[in-house]
Parts: sequence; structure tokens; C-alpha cells
Amino acid sequence: MVNLLRYLDQASDGSGRTGREAYATYGAAVIPMVIERGGSFEFMASAHATVIGPADEQWDEVILVQYPSRAAFLDMISSDAYQVAMVDREVALADSRLIPTTRTDR
Repeated sequence: MVNLLRYLDQASDGSGRTGREAYATYGAAVIPMVIERGGSFEFMASAHATVIGPADEQWDEVILVQYPSRAAFLDMISSDAYQVAMVDREVALADSRLIPTTRTDR
């Protein structure tokens, strides 16, 4: 799963946190959920200027998460714990893309 993230300067919940801080709270809750379902974090990097693509489509971070199956991902996002954590993701981001992928290099 490819995650493209653009953070808000300030989280939209009025908490005084930055978007990155709110997303870190989301991440702290979700990382164990991913691992419990056999998933792993393959790649995380700061993004730089878009070379090919719309000029207004800029990203702060790219995260690549591997899940053992679509069912594992769906199980996670439908859990009550994930729904609670998702609030921090929603208030953290100005824009995002979540792109399911299938590994082809193995």
C-alpha cells in the first residue's frame, strides 16, 4: 500500500498539534495493528518536489506498507480500534493518496 501524505501546518482539531504530530499519534496506534496482522513497513521517506505530475500535487512523505493480504488490510480498517485512531489521521492531513499495489519483483 503506497501512502502519499501532505500534512496540515496545524491539525484541524484545534488541539494545537501540528499535522505531523497528529499523524504520529495515529501511527503509534496503527503500527501495532499492522504488525498484528502480519504487515510490515517497507519504506518511509520525505518527499521532494514533484518532477512529473501536477504542480499543485506536492507530498511531504511517502510510506510503503506491506500487508499479507487484502483481507488483513480490510480487517484492520474495519476494527473499532482503527476507527478511533483514524480521527488523528483525518485531522493531520491536507491531502493524501492510498494506492493498493501488488509486488512484482519477487
